[in-house]
Amino acid sequence: MIRLWNAAATRGFGHSAEAALDANLDLIVPERFREQHWAGFDRALATGELKYAARALPTRSEHADGRTIYVELTFALLRDASGQVAGVAAGARDITERFERERARRERQGSAQAPG
Repeated sequence: MIRLWNAAATRGFGHSAEAALDANLDLIVPERFREQHWAGFDRALATGELKYAARALPTRSEHADGRTIYVELTFALLRDASGQVAGVAAGARDITERFERERARRERQGSAQAPG
């Protein structure tokens, strides 16, 4: 469940705080990635370890208007006073413009190198 949602999240994902708070994370996880997402989430809670600790993970997400966006995610485990995992915090940064710029550059390079 989403417990915190700030103005940057609203700008990036297009959902108001009222729509996002207490919603399931499926709100921003595209359907085809949900099984993998929840397996990783459950694994992190069970083991107390993050697969992508201390790394930004670029991935696709979904904007409220239905378009695909690209975000860089960072994760941290939240622990209670006894050290048990109580949840996960995630931060997201919209990298859609950078991703599309890099994709266009790769396509230009690929077409320039293609035999003519």
